[in-house]
Amino acid sequence: MHATANTVDPSEIAKFEAMAAEWWDENGKFKPLHMLNPTRLDYITTQIAAEFGRDTRQPKPFAGLRVLDIGCGGGLLCEPMARLGATVVGADAAGGNIPVARVHAEQSGLDIDYRHTTAEALADAGEQFDVVLNMEVVEHVADPLAYLTACQQLLKPGGLHICSTINRNPKSFLFAIIGAEYVMRWLPKGTHEWDKFITPDELFDLLGNAGLDPLDRMGFVFDKIRWEWSQSPRDLSVNYVTASRKSA
Repeated sequence: MHATANTVDPSEIAKFEAMAAEWWDENGKFKPLHMLNPTRLDYITTQIAAEFGRDTRQPKPFAGLRVLDIGCGGGLLCEPMARLGATVVGADAAGGNIPVARVHAEQSGLDIDYRHTTAEALADAGEQFDVVLNMEVVEHVADPLAYLTACQQLLKPGGLHICSTINRNPKSFLFAIIGAEYVMRWLPKGTHEWDKFITPDELFDLLGNAGLDPLDRMGFVFDKIRWEWSQSPRDLSVNYVTASRKSA
């Protein structure tokens, strides 16, 4: 049974449409993602390599793997995946992001299939992938379970799903909203809604209900002294990531 529901929240899409042209400005509105990107890439590549028996020290280690980055934005994850040899589809419901991503990929000499579409539409079309990257998206959709179910349907049996989001607690309100949007002004005010944040236990339950087998979860922690991100298996209090598998 394929997904038919539309989990897109138009008000959320409008926020990212307004920022589309700034995706590759490392000091612009997406500065937090540029800062976080090396840490989340390390987690992603480690999980893919372990799941599919690939050696990231080799050239093009992900050759032969078809990867979907859903909610791809300007392509911050698509481009390194393509450089690692994967066949990459980048999909985003915010149409303004796609031309930006296409131009930057062309300038970078990368062949990436960017599409203005949704997870549900791709699932309905019968698309299948070895890996689905679902980073910082689930907290912006109207129906997380329906959305994650569509992501599950997009995976081949044995496929890997990597999903990151923001925990829901007083600390995340302080850091992800007050700190990032009002104090540091890294993001426009209103980018995130605290009541849409999802706790790690809630996300594991959602993943299980969507037909996925949760494998791992890891925190992303920002060190205000070193001014850098790192992974933490113990601290999932604000930003965190999960890995799950579709049964073979």
